[in-house]
Amino acid sequence: MPRTVILGVIGSDAHVVGITILEQALSAAGFDVVNLGVQTSQADFVTAAKANDAEAVLVSSLYGHARQDCEGFHDRLAEAGVDVPTYVGGNLAVGQDDFEATRERFREMGFDRVFDAETDPEEAIAALRRDLRITTTEGEQVRVDS
Repeated sequence: MPRTVILGVIGSDAHVVGITILEQALSAAGFDVVNLGVQTSQADFVTAAKANDAEAVLVSSLYGHARQDCEGFHDRLAEAGVDVPTYVGGNLAVGQDDFEATRERFREMGFDRVFDAETDPEEAIAALRRDLRITTTEGEQVRVDS
């Protein structure tokens, strides 16, 4: 049975190419992807995660204002009773010179995994498999059944 993940671009960001590529990669890896598209509110992420019994939430942002868009995100998830791994990736800060500082900032905000804009989708998928404890056999089985 495929694992459901929620994917979308948060806030006012309208960059669609990255999540389209990620959606295709996740689907090919056997995940059931609910793609919320661009300019997605925190409330929409939370509603989708709850309604779809999601096992992870993946947030994308490329326009550099992710910190503002993600502020309080984990509080909303907790209020809704959604306790799943959360990922954020992209160009998360304007003038992002030191990505390690950016990564630490987003971890402090509650994100389990933080990726920069240069991350290969396979790296995110490998992390997702580890976090969800998906075995290679289970991943292969999901691909065959889908």
